[in-house]
Amino acid sequence: MSAREEQRQNNLSYIYQADDTRCVDLIRMKRAPFFQLCDLLRTRELLKDTMHCNVEEQVAMFLHVVGHNQRFRVINLSFRRSFETISRHFQEVLYTVGELRLEMIQPPSTAIHPKIDCIGAIDGTHVLARVPRSIRAAFLGRKHTTTKNVLAAVDFDLRFTYVLAGWEGSAHDALILNDALKREDGLRVPPGKFYLVDAGYAVRPGFLPPYRATRYHLREFGARVPQTPKELFNLRHSSLRTTVERAFGALKNRFGVDEYVPNESTWNENVNDEAVHNDVIVDNSTWASLRDNCAEQMWNNRGNLRN
Repeated sequence: MSAREEQRQNNLSYIYQADDTRCVDLIRMKRAPFFQLCDLLRTRELLKDTMHCNVEEQVAMFLHVVGHNQRFRVINLSFRRSFETISRHFQEVLYTVGELRLEMIQPPSTAIHPKIDCIGAIDGTHVLARVPRSIRAAFLGRKHTTTKNVLAAVDFDLRFTYVLAGWEGSAHDALILNDALKREDGLRVPPGKFYLVDAGYAVRPGFLPPYRATRYHLREFGARVPQTPKELFNLRHSSLRTTVERAFGALKNRFGVDEYVPNESTWNENVNDEAVHNDVIVDNSTWASLRDNCAEQMWNNRGNLRN
């Protein structure tokens, strides 16, 4: 046995023969479920032992990659396998896990609780884009570079429930939301429910922004507590709306979205681009009154709940 093979076997033995705590640290799974999974994949012939790599090692490499967000270069050092071998077995195990998805993976529920009216938050983010020079001006926004303005709805479990990409960086957020509502497969808000949006949007059915010209972020309050119903409403609105900002931050940190630049050939000028109409930016009186009532209720109950 070569020194490389001996080192590989020692590493695998260290994983297989460790206690559950160490096994979870290494492959994010206890020993018994790990071997049960390997036996299941082998019994159903979804994976097979090869001449130089058994099922247990294939699954261990896969779990090490997805469990620790490791690159193949790191797995190469740990398992002493070539990049080609690691990539091939990773794709094979990934496919087999997909084959078991209906019986072993339970998707999270997207049902809306009947007693909860606020179902998430909506915001836009700018993603770098490379576009033809002829339409470059339309993609120049506040970022001082060409971007596309992406609208997304996020629930309070940090799940993206709706995404609309493709609008120019100079497009107004309210115009993009209006487009999302008009599309056949666009954003739909259940009756009686609403999303939290920032001050760039108007008060309209299903969308509740904060009060304008009123303190909003926590840092703006400092050591002071809210002095009016509007300030208290804005403070709690800000605390809840951080959900969408956290979701965008996690997405960009994981996949480097800001660094992704599409090819010029994929861009076409948006034929729906137009000025922002008054019905998009003018507050809806009924929902504005609903916001005022909500702020008053928060203010009257502030002694019973934390600010």
